[in-house]
Amino acid sequence: MGRVVAAYAYRAGQRVAEIQLGDSAAWAHEKGDFVWIGFHEPTEQDLRTLQQQFGLHELAVEDAMSAHQVPKLEVYGDSLFVVLRTAALQDGHVALGETCIFVGEDYLITVRHGASQSYQPVRQRCEAAPRLLSHGVDYVLHAILDYVVDNYTPVVEAAVEEVDAIEERLLTDKLTRPDIERIYELRRELVRLRRVAAPMADICSRLRHVDLPFIDKEMRPYFKDVLDHVVRVNETIDGLREVLSFAFEAAHLLESARQGDVSRKFAGWAAILAVPTAIAGIYGMNFQFMPELDWHYGYFMILGVIFAAAGLLFYMFRRSGWL
Repeated sequence: MGRVVAAYAYRAGQRVAEIQLGDSAAWAHEKGDFVWIGFHEPTEQDLRTLQQQFGLHELAVEDAMSAHQVPKLEVYGDSLFVVLRTAALQDGHVALGETCIFVGEDYLITVRHGASQSYQPVRQRCEAAPRLLSHGVDYVLHAILDYVVDNYTPVVEAAVEEVDAIEERLLTDKLTRPDIERIYELRRELVRLRRVAAPMADICSRLRHVDLPFIDKEMRPYFKDVLDHVVRVNETIDGLREVLSFAFEAAHLLESARQGDVSRKFAGWAAILAVPTAIAGIYGMNFQFMPELDWHYGYFMILGVIFAAAGLLFYMFRRSGWL
């Protein structure tokens, strides 16, 4: 029981009491009354206690205990089971968590696993708006969805800043091996974030369009607002992935161009050095009859030919951009 983060009863949009798990189901007497219970990595006994009181579906309880689920929305009779994936930055990397939500007419139970921030700010925001909170559990469900999606934003913004910095280095300087490795890590983390953010759009769309238990029509525009945020996050992630793909390809192309430039310079100097090498090789064969050897100015003539040929080649290669 020590894993209970918060457990309160609400009536007409106001908190009326802090409750114990053993008698939590006894607090909802009238329409609009509900209990809001929050767990962080609960024990099986905690969930079994609430299962007996609220009639939670067995499959939903098993999913909440095992965690590592994909984001989804399941309908079990007159109750909902929602799985959300949360994201947070830890040491410059994306850490993913999970929140399972049991929703009924008179209860809302959140079960957090992993890197998931406390929902205390959500509770405070809801309690500060009693008129909206009087709608019941559907408004609380919206507030939690909105909070989870909003927490994607700092992760995405940090990725945007890092990608911009990589782009700037790519255009002004050569990317180093750590830069290339970081591009790969960023792409992998964005893929992971996309996998958890994309299904959120389907969840919000169903809450907005599908006739679900105790989801009032008045609340559907609120889920539409969350859906818009999710769509923007997904579009930003897709844009970042494209930029990183381009940066990776551009870095490869620039490196290939630099290697080609070095290869051309080597080829140019090799061609220049081939002239004196060839002439020296000819006169190094020690033939008995070589007319230039008996000529008084033969040595100077050969040097002149070497320098003239090498100079001509250097000029031609320099003009063509090889040197």
